[in-house]
Amino acid sequence: MTLAFLTVFGLVIGSFLNVVISRLPERRSLLGRSACPECGHRIAAHDNVPLLSFVVLRGRCRACAARIPWRYPLVELATAAAMLTAYLRFGLTAAFAVAATLLAALVAVTLIDLQHQIIPDLITLPGIIVGLVGAPTAGTVSWFESLLGIVVCGGLLLVVIVASGGGMGSGDMKLGAMLGAFLGWRLGLFALLVAVLVGGLVAAGLLLAGRKGRKDPVPFGPFLALGGAAALLVDPPPFLGL
Repeated sequence: MTLAFLTVFGLVIGSFLNVVISRLPERRSLLGRSACPECGHRIAAHDNVPLLSFVVLRGRCRACAARIPWRYPLVELATAAAMLTAYLRFGLTAAFAVAATLLAALVAVTLIDLQHQIIPDLITLPGIIVGLVGAPTAGTVSWFESLLGIVVCGGLLLVVIVASGGGMGSGDMKLGAMLGAFLGWRLGLFALLVAVLVGGLVAAGLLLAGRKGRKDPVPFGPFLALGGAAALLVDPPPFLGL
């Protein structure tokens, strides 16, 4: 019963994240009913049921038959999977609530950065405060570790920004600080390590495949999000001493 409830909960949160991903970069209100971007038809409640409506409508708008992007069900499924994984890791505890909040934010950041190459301050700045208050309250890290995580993780990325002459955006720095707030400085550093390693491998692969040039930007936010999720849900290797 708990797993079923959390699955539905995750799908609903994923549906809301789709609204965030679509509207936040365009500075549109998150309130109000959704509409088809092609024909402007308001989407009825029975056509807006997470995942199920996509299947029933066969991935098309009821009014104009325009294709509904696969992003919508994939975000819903990914969010549900994240919630279930967090539950298996933490159980129904305060730590689960903190983990679910971070994971939801990371899903939104990943898709927005991939599509628009931005990481909205409206996610990361409140996220820093939520992490600084929520993680110590839940007992996952101490207040000092959370505060130090903000300084260390955000500070390291600030150094990279300065050293690279703007090769990395300030949004990445704020996302790093948010990860530090939720995870503390130790796991925050592990998240950065994962992000750098995976991001470097992917960038090298794109370069070798001719998909990207040396000066073409590669969004780093998704790799930071991956590192944050890994640090949250997977124990770091013992040799790292974290």
